[in-house]
Amino acid sequence: MTTVDKPRTSASIALRVAGVIEETADSCSVVFHVPDETDGAFDYRPGQFLTLRIPSDRTGSVARCYSLASSPFTDEHPKVTVKRTADGYGSNWICDNVRIGDVLEVLPPSGAFTPKNLDDNFLLFAGGSGITPVISILKSALTQGNGKVALVYANRDEKSVIFADELRELAAAQPKRLLIFHLLQSEQGLPNAERMATLIAPFEGYESFLCGPAPFMDAAREALNLLGVPRSRIHAEAFNSLAGDPFSPIPVVDLGADDADDDAATLEVELDGESHHLTWPRARTLVDIMLARGLDVPYSCREGECGSCACRVVEGDVVMDNCRVLDPDDIDSGYILACQSRPSTDHVKIEF
Repeated sequence: MTTVDKPRTSASIALRVAGVIEETADSCSVVFHVPDETDGAFDYRPGQFLTLRIPSDRTGSVARCYSLASSPFTDEHPKVTVKRTADGYGSNWICDNVRIGDVLEVLPPSGAFTPKNLDDNFLLFAGGSGITPVISILKSALTQGNGKVALVYANRDEKSVIFADELRELAAAQPKRLLIFHLLQSEQGLPNAERMATLIAPFEGYESFLCGPAPFMDAAREALNLLGVPRSRIHAEAFNSLAGDPFSPIPVVDLGADDADDDAATLEVELDGESHHLTWPRARTLVDIMLARGLDVPYSCREGECGSCACRVVEGDVVMDNCRVLDPDDIDSGYILACQSRPSTDHVKIEF
């Protein structure tokens, strides 16, 4: 693969820390000030995440994705919330070192764990720090939508409940629209599918969003399956640690003689409300092609680990290399990772 002489630089921006909030004994929130000159690059949707560059003595830096716990409709500044993990270098570094006035390198918001219609009724599941994208959806739905919201929130004990005061205030302000069910392991044991199915039965017709540790997510999915909730109404979020460096300069593919039109598919891609018609050589990924054509395709790691480039196949088919970050239900619904996808049919239509 050849590249142009001047690689595309990372789309990251240096953001100043406007606030640091201790949420619990092992979690904190980092509030960022976004300067006006970013020209909307950091506008975000409820449920999306930011990718932060964190210094490392061993590797120079590591990249970590953290969900936005703020709402674009209720909070003045974007805020990510970070919970320490036992061996988590990034989470411990942030909780130990970040202070007001510090500057961090951040990639623009990404992620497809976001509602299409805030007027829907929502059944939200959160386990531990999985509350971070969920509370963004919750606050947005309450302020911008007219539906009802039910939250099932699992934690070890009462002291580990992130956003406890904020959730209490929201429930008090919207008693007819918001119901919160706290599942505390210290009092009720680990959540299981049967108990959750009984709890959520009145809300089986709602749009379901799930985020948390794998055992909790599995139990929530099984509870929804027991109630017969269709896959199309179940949306799950999952993160993997990034092995690559999405902050490094980005080489842009130079489409040359090796990319002959006779070994290419035709591509129609809808991005930001505009439709583009391209030739898609079968050896190239969708991100490669869109960057080469000057399109502002969303992406971060380019290794299939973050989900930033998730999009949906409307017509045709593709093959993917690494797609572990996608939930099986998402794949069944046509979602793909643009950085890992190559065409397997003669025509493909994609929507971002």
